[in-house]
Amino acid sequence: MKKTIPLLLAVLFAAGALDTANASGPYRNPDNKNLKDPLEGTYPVPYKLPVVAEITAQLERVRDFVDRATPSRIVDKQTGDQVTDFTQPIAGAIVAPSPNDFGIMNYEMGVVHAGLMNMRALTGDARWTALTERHLAFFAERTPYFRAQEAQFKLGRANSFARFIKPHALDDAGSMTAAMIRARLAGIGPDLSAQIAFSGDWVHRQQVRLKDGTLARNRPQAWSVWADDMYMSIPALAELGRMTGQRRYYDDAVKNALQLSGYLFNRQAGLYTHGIHLHEQDLPQFYWGRANGWAVLALSDLLDVLPKNHPGYQKVLAQHRRALRGIAQQQSGEGLWHQMLDRHDSFLETSGSAMFVYAIAHAINQGWISPTTYGSIAQAGWGGVSSRINPHGGIEDGVVATTLAGDNVYYYNRPVSVNAMAGYGPVLLAGAEIIKLLNNPRVEITDKVKTYHYRTKAP
Repeated sequence: MKKTIPLLLAVLFAAGALDTANASGPYRNPDNKNLKDPLEGTYPVPYKLPVVAEITAQLERVRDFVDRATPSRIVDKQTGDQVTDFTQPIAGAIVAPSPNDFGIMNYEMGVVHAGLMNMRALTGDARWTALTERHLAFFAERTPYFRAQEAQFKLGRANSFARFIKPHALDDAGSMTAAMIRARLAGIGPDLSAQIAFSGDWVHRQQVRLKDGTLARNRPQAWSVWADDMYMSIPALAELGRMTGQRRYYDDAVKNALQLSGYLFNRQAGLYTHGIHLHEQDLPQFYWGRANGWAVLALSDLLDVLPKNHPGYQKVLAQHRRALRGIAQQQSGEGLWHQMLDRHDSFLETSGSAMFVYAIAHAINQGWISPTTYGSIAQAGWGGVSSRINPHGGIEDGVVATTLAGDNVYYYNRPVSVNAMAGYGPVLLAGAEIIKLLNNPRVEITDKVKTYHYRTKAP
């Protein structure tokens, strides 16, 4: 008996320490008016019903951060002096470097424009797309100059407009094509139909494909298939279908949504592996967070514009639901998701988390999934994401560019940086969609037993 008493005390002490650890964090729930309630602890991220004004203020900071990070002027690479004479090109003319290494034609910027356009549509405030209008006007004004520069000096990838002049991959064409089409259809900025046609043709006709028509790459191995390419292609194809009314673009988008999912989605895990190499068999699965984010963003964008009577609509919707269910199950206790979704000892990562918050909240708002099942997941996710927006509008804990790799050491140790551009558009998208969710007249939100319950509001 004497031996059991110290053991019992040790167990009780450990249990008390565990309770304290579980209750630690800088945030209390302000929706709980009884702050002395012993059953209400603290949280590592904001755990409360989001407030529209607070979300809007955070997104304004993010927008302004991106605005400062993306100058639209031309300078001489050697001297740094601004170029003002555009009658004859010079070899050293480049787009002024970003202080944060943001590229104005990068695929990440296409997502930023999507988020800004969503906020404009939501608020009616044209200030949200002033950055978009500035960028698109710059493209319209200066593309001829950089085409002339390329014709004369053959700079290749050193040409600042190389992505528009001679794309090398879906990264160069797909996301920005979708953004330009959305802007054109919304009447935002100049008409870039010629560039849309050029870049859209690259996606539809020129990118390498497998024999079955699935979009692929020949890097880092021959005949590699990437989950990232779902976003780099499918939204552009879907938007081309919406803009032109031509069925062939919708068909191509659906084919790639389903075939890429067929190659990459593990139904048992409910997740997308980052990629595969067709010449290899029995490859291990690496469920990188942002790759899954690109996949569900692509499916969401496709469903938004795909006619409901298209024969592939229900198949795409079913796949989207499967993916969201698998992703939701991997959410951490801080609302965010891990760099490697199924490896919970890997770090919490912001860009993929923001993509998931958007995709889940948007699916609720569109009626594709149940608010009862997914509403609080989206809310908790936004709590985690919002905690990573710093006072200057920078996005913390976003992972930098990540290639298709074959070992976890690489994925686990990718750096995070406020200059990781891929997080900015998804945060704008996520915040806008949470605002829509809070204002959704079909959704009722209640606070019971110190947590949140979403359900479809009775008619």
